[in-house]
Amino acid sequence: MQRSLADSRVKFRHLQCFLAVAQFGGVQKAAESLSITQPAVSKTVAELEAILGVKLFERGRHGAVTTREGQLFMPHASACVSALRQGVDLLARAEGAASATLEIGVLPTVASALVPPVLKLFAVQWPRAIVRLATGANAELLERLKAGSIEFAVGRLADPERMVGLSFEQLFTEPLIAVVRAGHPLAASAGLPAALLDGFTVVVPPFGTLIRQSADSLLAAWGVPPLSAFVEVLSVSTGRALALENDAVWFVPQSAVEYELAHGMLVRLPLPLPFAGTGTGEPVGLIRRSDSQPSPVGMALIDALRTVARQRTAVAASATPAKARRGAPKPRRKPA
Repeated sequence: MQRSLADSRVKFRHLQCFLAVAQFGGVQKAAESLSITQPAVSKTVAELEAILGVKLFERGRHGAVTTREGQLFMPHASACVSALRQGVDLLARAEGAASATLEIGVLPTVASALVPPVLKLFAVQWPRAIVRLATGANAELLERLKAGSIEFAVGRLADPERMVGLSFEQLFTEPLIAVVRAGHPLAASAGLPAALLDGFTVVVPPFGTLIRQSADSLLAAWGVPPLSAFVEVLSVSTGRALALENDAVWFVPQSAVEYELAHGMLVRLPLPLPFAGTGTGEPVGLIRRSDSQPSPVGMALIDALRTVARQRTAVAASATPAKARRGAPKPRRKPA
């Protein structure tokens, strides 16, 4: 009877505030994301803790960290909010009223190549949908997904402990490459001797990311000792500017620079074995919460993602034999 009474007193605003504080790790950022005051968030979370009879956050100088009870409650709160959004979207589509809204997360390094064709295909089925696109590091996207602020993410497979409660469906493999501007002094080199890097800025993904591990593997394969000076950045626009204007050597996922490579603005540096031809492939996939199902609008976008991913994989597969032929030794002519 007491539990039933508690259930009836939990409101949507309680769940919203709880998930926002869990996602941002503090009351201030949660308040900003919800466009309400900080005291209102604190009061609402305190009301929820009183209703449930448990402490949901440990508050300190560094923000708010979910307790064990908060972690247990989070997937259920997220599922409730997600279910309500799905119901609203269904009614909106059935009545032809407000557009359906979808919030998703995408890695910035794959967004520029993946998002345009996906949204073009998606718009055929949902021409009036509102898509809110969040970009960020893989760890950030996973946290936002667990907190329920996005419905799904396009990201990379993380360590098992980070993937608890999440599922991963591989879409394609993303090679990491090294690029420089057209006409760069290193563009015509047959390899990348370690000494040549001393004169140029090296731009790599941030430490702790999966693509940084791939960059380190490439550098090690070239025989480059640990870098004493480099720039860490995940922003594609900043990396592009450094490569084009500062003669930087930029380690970047291939999809992030497809346009620049196709138009001759950037060129790939030749990769050492065993990476020649393929680069260092990292799986990119669809990441979803295991405890919820996608909304109709979300399912439509997932279908578009899968279609575009299949097309990308087919194009990459068709290009491989040609690369292999170019790299194969030419047959010797028989003496006349």
